[in-house]
Amino acid sequence: MYRPRIGHIGFLNVLPLTYGYKKNFSAEIDLTDSVPAVVNEKMKNNLLDVSLISSIEYARQSKNLVMLPNFCVRADDEVTSIILVSRKPIEKLDGEKISITAKSATAHCLLKIILQEGYKISPVYDVKNLTLEKLVPNDSAAALFIGDDALKIFLHKKENFLYYDLGHEWKKMTGKQMVYAVFAAQKSFAENYSGLLQNVCQKISQGFDYGLKNKTDAINSVLDEKNFTFDELNNYLGNVIKWNLTDEGIDALKTFYQFAHKINLLEEVPEIVLKILR
Repeated sequence: MYRPRIGHIGFLNVLPLTYGYKKNFSAEIDLTDSVPAVVNEKMKNNLLDVSLISSIEYARQSKNLVMLPNFCVRADDEVTSIILVSRKPIEKLDGEKISITAKSATAHCLLKIILQEGYKISPVYDVKNLTLEKLVPNDSAAALFIGDDALKIFLHKKENFLYYDLGHEWKKMTGKQMVYAVFAAQKSFAENYSGLLQNVCQKISQGFDYGLKNKTDAINSVLDEKNFTFDELNNYLGNVIKWNLTDEGIDALKTFYQFAHKINLLEEVPEIVLKILR
């Protein structure tokens, strides 16, 4: 029997699902766990059937994908895990070099939209591997971090830097929440393996449910490895990060895509095709 190829982004922002997958909700599927840039590329090359992917990547691949309902990764305001660390005030970054993590996709676009449309400035962007030891490279005025690294930076700020939460900056600019990642399936998989897709969606739902019902155990399972406190992650998961894809989330995605198209990050504004599961 065909084993669906499922992509997962193992950041802390989906720890409940990660924990659910580890507790046997990944049975009968081939699970690939990596950073956004990797799973985005695998979906593009049809090496995965279903995956959590960056929101901007859904737009870029929308002709070949359907978006799955119910789940996403979003925040209503501050996200605390997409952080711009700067040597100078954000409005003074015009023409300056900003180093941006090689791990991301949506965050790159979000930063460019906020700076160009919100602050009317045009920095120079340099994609590179960033480290916590050297927050801002010597040749840069600022650096963009995402995921667990960004969360650590946000919670343990160092002196002599300014910190900007891109979720808050987006909310300030648009008045809307931000959806950072969505679950998507290849159209061909959805059409040819509708029963398997139903099973995959059920596993995702059951995995989330299990992880949230056992949230304390899920958090405790990563404390030693991730070097956060229980209270830090308990607040982050549920109070900051939310996982239900709402009508407001769809509306926010449309706004994000419109801005991305306006500043030439997307060739066209994509149609959001939600796969209705029966």
